[in-house]
Amino acid sequence: MAHLYISAAHKSSGKTTLSIGLCAALRQRGHVVQPFKKGPDYIDPLWLGQAAERPCFNLDFYTMDRDEIAQAFSRRMQGADIGLIEGNKGLYDGLALDGSNSNAALAAHLAAPIVLVLDSQGMTRGIAPLILGYQAFDPAIRITGVILNKVGGRRHEAKLRAVIEHYTDVKVLGAVQRSDELRIDERHLGLVPSNELGKSRQHIERMAGLIADQVDLAALVDMAGTAGDVPCAGLPQAVAAPAGAVSGVRIAYAQDSAFGFYYTGDLEALREAGAELVPFSPLHDRSLPPCDGLFLGGGFPETHMDALERNTAMRAEVARFVENDNPVYAECGGLMYLCNSLTWQGNTRKMAGVIPADVIMHATPQGRGYVRLRETADHPWPVSGTGDGVISAHEFHYSALAQVPADMRFAYGVERGHGLDGRHDGIVYRKLLASYAHLRHTRANPWADRFTAFVRRHGRAA
Repeated sequence: MAHLYISAAHKSSGKTTLSIGLCAALRQRGHVVQPFKKGPDYIDPLWLGQAAERPCFNLDFYTMDRDEIAQAFSRRMQGADIGLIEGNKGLYDGLALDGSNSNAALAAHLAAPIVLVLDSQGMTRGIAPLILGYQAFDPAIRITGVILNKVGGRRHEAKLRAVIEHYTDVKVLGAVQRSDELRIDERHLGLVPSNELGKSRQHIERMAGLIADQVDLAALVDMAGTAGDVPCAGLPQAVAAPAGAVSGVRIAYAQDSAFGFYYTGDLEALREAGAELVPFSPLHDRSLPPCDGLFLGGGFPETHMDALERNTAMRAEVARFVENDNPVYAECGGLMYLCNSLTWQGNTRKMAGVIPADVIMHATPQGRGYVRLRETADHPWPVSGTGDGVISAHEFHYSALAQVPADMRFAYGVERGHGLDGRHDGIVYRKLLASYAHLRHTRANPWADRFTAFVRRHGRAA
């Protein structure tokens, strides 16, 4: 399988915009491109998937074991000509001191040649020891090419190329000049998601053209062809839905520019568990579609809070659904939507009013990174029979809850991370579970199976 790993020396080097442009440029030339993203990010995969016109999948050491990563990679590569894995942060960055969960470790595990994106601003001869040091630091990886980014003109490019060719054995695959057309707007959680931008398709195509003019795509494809074999003990098969379950369980999920944080693999897992997924818009729809359960994913309700407040019919409909004891699962943005109110930049708007607490947006993250949660006896669909299982997940939120009742029930105790208050996460009310944590359907935590089974037992069709 031809594939390569796009990484960088440090965060904000421009590897995401280059990866998006590369996916689109290769796709324009007739390649079937399968994108991947290291880590738990939602936003970059939205852009990468749209650029490749093929869903992007996450590969994450924290929530997946090594064999699971290899199997997921091999399964998703079926039917693709080339795989492109975009790293997070810098090549050697990760949680572990020994680098066992770094980008370099993932590239080595998948036998992927590495293309290093280098922010070249203010650099000339100094780029050589940087490359040589990154090559020497871990002999288990292969840095075979570099793309110079944010280059300050042709003269600057010529100096950089001469230095790299003289001192190193890596190939310069391209030199990308600084350009506003390669920029994607950012805000507090990172890039603005592509599902919020009406002209994201046109922007991606412009990016592809700029990248194609400045990167040697043929050499890039040749480099991907040098990838080694991925260690994989057979491809996992899709789980067959229980007999009679497909038509019996309908789960409506919020999908619009305010709510869009869903892992493609998790939606697939819900379908494989027997759920029919029906999208709806809390922004625009006046009523819920006929369904047995709700899934309210993450997103940016704060940037759409005026429209969410104006849609009083939907807010009332969602509240009735919860109060009528129907199964609901909400993550982060979904949790915020279910609270009494949302305050951001000095403005307060009414939300669904199910959870008796108020959401306050802050200027700095209130919870960010990987979390470890221990289930309590109040969890409505626990991973363990005893209700004390440990779950690995992640969180990223600038909001916090205020006026939380003292008698609130929680599904989780927080062992790592912040959650709601540093000690608890996962509000439980009737048959609702709402948390700041984002779950990932994996071998260790097959949450989609458990939630679908819960909906099957307790939904309207039960």
